[in-house]
Amino acid sequence: MRKAYLLLFSFLLASGCSLVYRQPVFQGTLLEKSNVEQLTEGLTHAQVQSLLGTPPLADPFHGSRWDYTATEQRGHKKREVKTLTLWFDGDSLTRWEGEYFPEQDTALAAEMGKFGNLKKDKDKKGSGH
Repeated sequence: MRKAYLLLFSFLLASGCSLVYRQPVFQGTLLEKSNVEQLTEGLTHAQVQSLLGTPPLADPFHGSRWDYTATEQRGHKKREVKTLTLWFDGDSLTRWEGEYFPEQDTALAAEMGKFGNLKKDKDKKGSGH
């Protein structure tokens, strides 16, 4: 009987793991919508880099293509992957396509602020930085 209780307790303990809160996880480059909207044909590598940042991976076989990839996973849901791809001809942006998580960094900061993980903006203003 003691083994049955131990087995039941182990089963309940293991099944409870799926009920635990999982923090949202974002990885990759979170792009701001206002910066992506400023993309225009003819921008140079340096101009695009100042808007979107350095691409996270450099592909040695496709030097004229930049990929900005990001993933989002909330709770126990399936991971969502989005990629924004930019193509250059020489030093000039020619086209771009794909998806990204617009303003997700702002939403994540607001969500994490509820749990006390981030400093409040009012604390930053008074520091004189």
